[in-house]
Amino acid sequence: MTTVLIADDQPLQRFGFRMLLESQDDLTVLGEASNGGEAVRMTAELHPDVVLMDIRMPGTDGIEATRRIVASGDRTRVLILTTFDLDEYAHAGLRAGASGFLIKDAHPEELLSGIRSVATGDAVVAPSLTRRLLDAYAHRLPAGSATAGAAPDEDPRLSTLTEREREILTVIGKGWTNTEIAGRLHLAESTVKTHVGRILAKTGSRDRIQAVILAYDTKLVEPS
Repeated sequence: MTTVLIADDQPLQRFGFRMLLESQDDLTVLGEASNGGEAVRMTAELHPDVVLMDIRMPGTDGIEATRRIVASGDRTRVLILTTFDLDEYAHAGLRAGASGFLIKDAHPEELLSGIRSVATGDAVVAPSLTRRLLDAYAHRLPAGSATAGAAPDEDPRLSTLTEREREILTVIGKGWTNTEIAGRLHLAESTVKTHVGRILAKTGSRDRIQAVILAYDTKLVEPS
């Protein structure tokens, strides 16, 4: 059973999400938050697997709430919900530690699939789409860390990576899927998955999206 906390300042929106989620045998809603502050407090109390996080809420917004939830070390993963004209805020949410984002007018099956993917540790946004979006907004985003902009060899997050792992992190940042990495680097896909897992563990990246952001922050990949 995957547990979910809904954070949105619109009661009707929360009701709609709850009705959809509770129609599924493998999903259950632990609670609803009407603002970011409530989302942070309820996450600490309830420890949901996933928080559906709206961005624009009164008081503490979804980006700051995401940052606080991730910083707390809780196992909860955050799925950002946004409207199509607010992509820059979604990117700020990803930098704050969200595991992905969906557009609010996504089809119900897309939302359900996204929740399940995030709960199992996968990223919701396809790697290639993540790169295109990061390219579009990279010049607007704040630095992801104190070492953002440093040369790759100067960044401590990369210091423990092997040459092969650094190579794979670079192409992850370029939007390659595991299948593409396996084919182009002449590796078994299972080997690629092992490398990706080690990269995430060594760099402290929560998921593949965070690895893409790391590749940008450390200049392994430059915006096109």
